[in-house]
Amino acid sequence: MGIRLLCMISSVKQFNKLHSVVTRKQISDVPKGHLAVYVGETEKKRFVVPITYLNHASFQELLRKSEEEFGFQHPMGGLTIPCNEEAFFHVTSRLNKA
Repeated sequence: MGIRLLCMISSVKQFNKLHSVVTRKQISDVPKGHLAVYVGETEKKRFVVPITYLNHASFQELLRKSEEEFGFQHPMGGLTIPCNEEAFFHVTSRLNKA
C-alpha cells in the first residue's frame, strides 16, 4: 500500500509539472493587449481577442452571460463564454469592423 501511495504521489507531481508547462505556454502565446477566452456550449475552443473588446456593450453582454453561468469558477481555467461559436463570431466580426 505504501509503494502504491508513493507512485500516486509521483504521478500527481508529474501531472502538476506538465500542467504548469502547458499553462505557461498558453499564457505566453497571448500577445500584449489581448486575452484568451474559451467559447462554446459543449466543446470549448480557445480564442485570443483584443482587450479593447471589453469596452463594447455587445462583448460585455457575453461577459454577463459568463458571470451568470460560471461566476468566478470557470471550468477551463480561463474566461469561458457560454455561447455558440457562430454567435461569438457575429459579435467579434462587428467589433472588428468598428
